Amino acid sequence: MTEIQEIRDVIVICKLLMKQVGCDFVGLAIQNRMGPDVRWHYAVGNLNEKYKHITVRFGKGIAGKIISTGTPMMMVNFPHQVTGKITDYPIALAEKLNTCYAVPLFFNGVPKGVLLVGNRESGPFSDTDHDRVKESGQALEEILKDYLGL
Repeated sequence: MTEIQEIRDVIVICKLLMKQVGCDFVGLAIQNRMGPDVRWHYAVGNLNEKYKHITVRFGKGIAGKIISTGTPMMMVNFPHQVTGKITDYPIALAEKLNTCYAVPLFFNGVPKGVLLVGNRESGPFSDTDHDRVKESGQALEEILKDYLGL
């Protein structure tokens, strides 16, 4: 698969997920091949291009925390109900997200990526939405494994 085809496939999955879940934003973060930093690579429904410049350390931010723990994360009523500083959540700030749900993407059994859905208005995601995000994450794992060289 060519890189261009892969990007198209990733965007198609993200757009479909956005429609299925009825969310405002879908983003995909991947840990760098070298080093622990995590960067947002793809987004749909983004307000601006800031996501492209966001890099977080392993264990920091939504993406870094999910990759370090390997577990999904729900954030509701941002920035009012978060632990720590709001600047620890740059994707939520840049995209003005109020609520988000994110799952880890696994490559060779190791969490290396994050798929995030978010809304700019309040309201949690349902269990059905969680399942759709996980299913989309699994599809993205298949597409991205070659790109990541895993």
